[in-house]
Amino acid sequence: MSENAAKAEPAMKNMVPWNERIAYSFSDFACNLSFQMVGTYLMIFYTDTFGLSAAAVGTLFLAARIVDAFDGPFWGIMIDHTHTKWGKSRPYWLWFSIPFAVFCVLVFTTPNMSLTGKLVWAYVTYIGVDVLYSAVNIPITSILPSLTSNPQERVTLSTIRQFMGTAGATLITGITLTMVAFFGHGSTTSARGWFIWALIVAVIVVVIFGFVFKYTTERVQTKSSRKSIPIKESLKALKRNWPWAIIIFINFIYWMGMQTRSQVTVYFFKYNMHDATLASLVLSLQLVALVAVVLTPWTASRIGKRNTMLGGMILAVIGQLLLSLGANNLSVPMIIFATIIGYLGTGYVSGLIAVMLADAVDYGEWINGVRAEGIVTSFSSFSAKLGMGIGGVITGWILTGTGYVANKTQTAGALHGIELNYIWVPLLGFALSGIALMFYHVDGIEKKMQSDLAEKHARENAEDGE
Repeated sequence: MSENAAKAEPAMKNMVPWNERIAYSFSDFACNLSFQMVGTYLMIFYTDTFGLSAAAVGTLFLAARIVDAFDGPFWGIMIDHTHTKWGKSRPYWLWFSIPFAVFCVLVFTTPNMSLTGKLVWAYVTYIGVDVLYSAVNIPITSILPSLTSNPQERVTLSTIRQFMGTAGATLITGITLTMVAFFGHGSTTSARGWFIWALIVAVIVVVIFGFVFKYTTERVQTKSSRKSIPIKESLKALKRNWPWAIIIFINFIYWMGMQTRSQVTVYFFKYNMHDATLASLVLSLQLVALVAVVLTPWTASRIGKRNTMLGGMILAVIGQLLLSLGANNLSVPMIIFATIIGYLGTGYVSGLIAVMLADAVDYGEWINGVRAEGIVTSFSSFSAKLGMGIGGVITGWILTGTGYVANKTQTAGALHGIELNYIWVPLLGFALSGIALMFYHVDGIEKKMQSDLAEKHARENAEDGE
């Protein structure tokens, strides 16, 4: 056998068949159907349908993030302690998809209660959906290192996953107001409309997760993956793991900006642009991100993952700056053009975060000798939701502080507050993420790291008699 053939054979063994690639990608489609509906529309549902103040909603989002300080790592530790015939990560879709879907319905349910009762209901249901989201979402990232050890195949898997995730997000954000109005007899603030639509989405999510569970396989088996890892041991994977720290910070600050923008999209077009129907059109432009998602493997293979993501952040910043021009001039064409540029940028970003976290799992094992997929990747959910929570607090407090009053003509100050959330907070998040990426240097050592780990795994498997 030639040297080139010998090198190609292991790579081919680490390829994932297309039916499994598609099944894996639908995991993010399901998550985005449900949680993008929550992330984009829950705030305006709470203020304009359920009757809560923007400040109370912002405080609720902050409280949920405090809980997330524990639930994200908790699920990661649980995954590292899980050892079943189905694997370590995969069983969580079977066990928790139905509870998650139930809470996705409850969070859009409007029981007839006092204001205090409504707040209690909102706290219980929102924190519940948040905790259960971690239970089904963290395995999406933690399973990636177990699907393949081939770096380029991971990029391919993450790209297909991000393609479907973006498709799910675009679909749900684009049609939700229309469906709520359909089931709510023409009103986008109808409690009945929100409940029925949430119920339909929840049923679809459960069916999809069943499909994902059935057709995925954890094929990369190492000495660590075949046993439960003690908490103290799994935490060693984070020691001196700078790639992990950088990506976790980016995940936090990036999603903080994304959340402030998504939460006030409807507000911005309803009050600043005086046409709420434009919100659905602009949210549907997320389809543009699919162009960047499709190009991500090709771009990353030529300029590296870090540079590809950095280019995406730069495009996102440019998009926000152009968006400010459109807002100042009330120019719908400029806003559409700016949104397209921004979505092209975020399309390059989102798909690579999971890949870089998978690389951080490898890096932690390479540097510290401990492979802990659960604890390393669980902080992705924690940091993203912490960022989204802080973004929710910022949104709520800015709206309240600038005088927002639901379903009324807004003052100049309130309109400025909406614009701050829609344009400038996201711009800050993208810019800081780009700066952090300048310190990420895994691409240059990846080949040696993968070679060393392959030798280590082969040696461990031989010692175990395989």
